[in-house]
Amino acid sequence: MKYDNITKGRFISRPNRFIATAEIDGRTETVHVKNTGRCRELLIEGCDIWLTAPGSPGRKTVYDLVTVRKSNGLLINIDSQAPNKVMLEWLNKQDYDRIVTEYTYGSSRIDFYIENAGERILMEVKGCTLEREGTGYFPDAPTERGIKHIHELIKAREEGFRAVLAFVIQMKGVTEVRPNTDTHPEFGKAWDEALAAGVEICFYTCNVQEDGFEIEGKFSV
Repeated sequence: MKYDNITKGRFISRPNRFIATAEIDGRTETVHVKNTGRCRELLIEGCDIWLTAPGSPGRKTVYDLVTVRKSNGLLINIDSQAPNKVMLEWLNKQDYDRIVTEYTYGSSRIDFYIENAGERILMEVKGCTLEREGTGYFPDAPTERGIKHIHELIKAREEGFRAVLAFVIQMKGVTEVRPNTDTHPEFGKAWDEALAAGVEICFYTCNVQEDGFEIEGKFSV
């Protein structure tokens, strides 16, 4: 996945979860943050950031903030819409019989329904942007929606689907994701319930660049 255009800037502040102020070419701009998570360990005053200008009519902001250089040197994509895009690109290379996006199951929209040689697969995708000492963690903020999706996957597994909870790691060099029980203990409990029920938990490693990223490999719990 590549962004059409990319501009380097410097992060100044984040007044709320939707917008930030940034210095771009010597001027201060209000920009849209494409991630409503906390990102406190990433968005630190003075850090290098990369932005794209989608050019959509009627926008209040010209730029979207999509990539950050963390203080430890890691380049991290924080675009919350990107994991599904790169996953679809990856799935389309796997020669599956059928792929459906935003599949309605129970009371949820599951990211992907896949058919392969008679097998039915439901896959929910989560993007991981939180890193500590070389390990990824999810979530970076409490997510009742994430727990709901796990419960739907457990139900799907009981009904004969192959159920997959997939983490797209939005940084290079990290191969494992763990539940962030410090922030959301209930998510850790749901994670354990999913494994016990036969839900597959997979980690997708990525090559992240300033102007986009792609899936490179896959690991499983």
